[in-house]
Amino acid sequence: MMLQPTRRRTWALEGHTPIHKVWARHDRISGLGALRVTPVQHHLAFYVQLFRENIVTEDMIWFLEQMHWYFRRKAILIWDRWSVHQSSTRYFERQHPDWFQFEELPGYAPELNPVEQCWKHTKYDHLPNYVPDDIDQLYAEATCSLDSLRGDEVFLRSAFAYCKLPL
Repeated sequence: MMLQPTRRRTWALEGHTPIHKVWARHDRISGLGALRVTPVQHHLAFYVQLFRENIVTEDMIWFLEQMHWYFRRKAILIWDRWSVHQSSTRYFERQHPDWFQFEELPGYAPELNPVEQCWKHTKYDHLPNYVPDDIDQLYAEATCSLDSLRGDEVFLRSAFAYCKLPL
C-alpha cells in the first residue's frame, strides 16, 4: 500500500467533482498475511503483519517462526513463488524440516491465492481514494482494515470461494 492513493470511481453531488490533492509520494507499507484453516472443523482466521519497508527473507522467517510458536504443530503452507517465499522455504527445510510442509502455487496465479482477496479488500474496497497525511496514518488505517478481517469467517470463506478452492 502506497501513500499515493488508489484511485477508484466515486460519487459526488452533481456539479461537484471530487478532487484529491496529492503530490508525488512513494513511501509504502508492505505486508505478510496468512489464512489459517483448521484441519477438522475448518475454522478460518487471518494473520497479518505490516512493515514500513520492503519485506526481506528475514521478515518472512520471523513471521513463520511466530506462526509456528502460535500453532505449536506442523502446518502446510501453500504460497506463490515469490523469491522471499523460496528463500524462506530453503531455510526452514534446512533448519526446521518438521515445522512446515511447503506447497507452491503456479508461477503467477494471484487468482488462486485467497490472501490476495484480503489485500484487495483493503486496497480497493476499504481505502480507495484515501489520502493519508503520512506513512503512520496509512499504517494505522491499513491495520484497522486488515484487523477487521481477522475473525470474519464469512469474508474469509468468500476469499476461498473466489479462488475456487475447497475447504
